[in-house]
Amino acid sequence: MINPEQELRLSVRAQLMPASPIRRLVPYAEQAKARGIKVYHLNIGQPDIETPVQIINGYRQIDIKVLEYGHSAGLKSYIRTLVDYYHRAGIAVEEGNILVTTGGSEAIAFALQAVCDPGDEVLVPEPFYTNYLGFAIMAGVKIVPITTFRTSGFALPGKDEIVRLITPRTRAILFSNPGNPTGAVYTEPEMMLLKELALEYNLFLIGDEVYREFVYEEVKPVSVLSLQGVEDRTVMVDSISKRYSACGARIGCVVSRNRDFMTAMLKFGQARLCPPTIDQLAAQEAAKIPPAYFEQVRNEYRRRRDVLCAELAKIPGVEFTTPRGAFYLIAGLPVDDAERFAIFMLERFHVNNETVMVAPGNGFYATPGLGRNEVRIAYVLECEALVRAVAILKAGLAAYQQGG
Repeated sequence: MINPEQELRLSVRAQLMPASPIRRLVPYAEQAKARGIKVYHLNIGQPDIETPVQIINGYRQIDIKVLEYGHSAGLKSYIRTLVDYYHRAGIAVEEGNILVTTGGSEAIAFALQAVCDPGDEVLVPEPFYTNYLGFAIMAGVKIVPITTFRTSGFALPGKDEIVRLITPRTRAILFSNPGNPTGAVYTEPEMMLLKELALEYNLFLIGDEVYREFVYEEVKPVSVLSLQGVEDRTVMVDSISKRYSACGARIGCVVSRNRDFMTAMLKFGQARLCPPTIDQLAAQEAAKIPPAYFEQVRNEYRRRRDVLCAELAKIPGVEFTTPRGAFYLIAGLPVDDAERFAIFMLERFHVNNETVMVAPGNGFYATPGLGRNEVRIAYVLECEALVRAVAILKAGLAAYQQGG
């Protein structure tokens, strides 16, 4: 019998869903801006580099009388441009290996739901992209962290340490390469270790390769789809958001040579009908972008990385490892609670009506207590702004250490 006095409540899933550490301090930033404070946003990976004119013109040139549903797998014309793009990147795929998604976020969510049942486990090197935890909760999946450390450049631990985390419910290893938030780029031996684990323990490898173009050393990142002998268990998720500084164009994709997996992906895609048509039409214009574009953007991010590291090195007590890829850096601060410090910067501190917003590091870990004195810094502002932002950060740390 229904009890009319029974408490109305939300699901456990809704209660467990974490707020984004990248965005949860936004109200403090909005309040600071309302007081006339300029906020340097180092908390979010929103580049200030202009979206390529080819993509912008793609939007302008669209002439549609009826904006119809598209194919659930994505527009054929756009998928063909993706095949060509991946071939140029040294990744041989066919049209049937690709399903277009509404951003890389949907690609990750679909992949977890396809390879896991509720209660299953996925290994994830931590610190990790914070939304992985949200996607896992939505799928009823438990994230089991593989802890990596700033002192070792966030390299993967040895095989024995990872094997100890594997249980009968482990279904996959999810990782970003190049890494968000660490900037780590996995070496070939590390990728071979992941391949070995996938084969020995019958696991999927889900590689998030959104930052493929942004590597600042001579070595190229090894794509999960380049691993030989594990074609049936490798999945790549991708997005145009960072590659073309087009975060508002919610176009991503999931890529795999596993036919059963891709069949499942299509069924998930049919449930949400289709990815955005107009954004796909604009995104396919990326095929007209000259190769020099990536070299120019990569060089700019390298300059920003070097400027950020040089300025951070001037602050007593700040510890970091120079990132090799992406455009993020995890820094240890001389504070007891980085989130409290981040709020202090927005709520109580400014230099000539300017302050800085960073992302507290604890939200990038699944292990309780880790990242408490760390922040993620996104070097997505031009160099002069980065120098100014770090100077404000230095002054803010001094004020915070003196009791605010």
